[in-house]
Amino acid sequence: MTAVLEGVRVLDLTRVIAGPWCTQILADLGADVIKIEKPDGGDDTRRVGPFVGDPQRGDSAFFLGANRGKRSVTVDISQPEGQALLHELLGQCDVLVENFKVGDLRRYGLDHASLCQRHPGLIYCSVTGFGQDGPYATRPAYDSVLQAMCGLMSTCGHPDDAPGGGPVRAGAPIADIFSGLYAAIAVLAALMHKRSTGQGQFIDLAMVDATTAVMGHLALGYLMTGEVPQRQGNNNPITAPSEVFRASDGYFSMSAGNNGQFAALLEVLGLSATLAHDPRFVSNIERIKHRQALHALLEAVTLTRPVAEWIERLSARTVPCAAINDMRQVFADPQVRHRDLRLDVPHGSGQTVPTLRSPLRMSATTIRHGTPPMLGEHTDAVLGELLGLSAERLQALRESHVTTASLVANGR
Repeated sequence: MTAVLEGVRVLDLTRVIAGPWCTQILADLGADVIKIEKPDGGDDTRRVGPFVGDPQRGDSAFFLGANRGKRSVTVDISQPEGQALLHELLGQCDVLVENFKVGDLRRYGLDHASLCQRHPGLIYCSVTGFGQDGPYATRPAYDSVLQAMCGLMSTCGHPDDAPGGGPVRAGAPIADIFSGLYAAIAVLAALMHKRSTGQGQFIDLAMVDATTAVMGHLALGYLMTGEVPQRQGNNNPITAPSEVFRASDGYFSMSAGNNGQFAALLEVLGLSATLAHDPRFVSNIERIKHRQALHALLEAVTLTRPVAEWIERLSARTVPCAAINDMRQVFADPQVRHRDLRLDVPHGSGQTVPTLRSPLRMSATTIRHGTPPMLGEHTDAVLGELLGLSAERLQALRESHVTTASLVANGR
């Protein structure tokens, strides 16, 4: 099978999470992604542990998790020679993705306005916190800032009057990740447009847009009613029961999205005789109104048996449920193991490193789970292959600190 983006080349000027997440998806789909990194240390995430092997090498979990399948080329774009190299590389690329602050690339002649006349077919995707214009355009942005600003954090956590109440950020950087996903979708759409018209285009991908968009029905509910969504803890505000329950040895999640599932849940818990016809629980609307009372009645029973037993019994009756797994338990789970969600890929150091399987599975095209690159691993190969630079020219670039030698070449 071939990869759907076979033959597409991407110049990747991104770092940290949102931009690299986008370009990793493109690499998984078969694009040749050339990641440009600063010679002095590379992507900032190379210095955030935990590390695989020597921390000085920069092979961190943070970096490996968002840079699978790319080629790393070190170029100092603050030097005119470095800028010239990127301009030459762009002549061989279909897509440029960057997540610099608004206006930063103009001084290097690498902004869209400077490039669009010279490269009319170029798809230029700019991932920023707040977009290209507006009162916040020049502000720096991090995942936690966007989770706070776009309402996500206001809906996560327990109410103020509950123990441990207050806003809570999601554990994973989901504002970054959603922005990367939307950016990848936009690039794919732009490639389809280019295929039929030959035209490139500019993509203004703002994290504020993406993070607000994923608020979905919570945002629309407010726009329709004027009612501000409140923190519900582990409660699903549109379904009851749908929350976390205590068992004799831990916690698990259990839900009943309709009356049939609720009836099955009551049978498994042995509560049909007492609760099936209770007027407080005859419909989802009534169960939401009386959620606390229902939770107390159900948890009095769930506390009597261990999590594994409840999962087995409830699943047998198709009641949605799951143990609340830590990461060790996730990767020991039979379904996760069956789906091969952990992969081991070769690494430039000679070791293998873990990665996560892409959730994209397609019957007619392959997904590539490539090696995350070491810093500068492909500098000479890419500049020699695409620009035809001689060994002497590559050496001169290294001596003037425009590029650096590959760590692999140095045996590190």
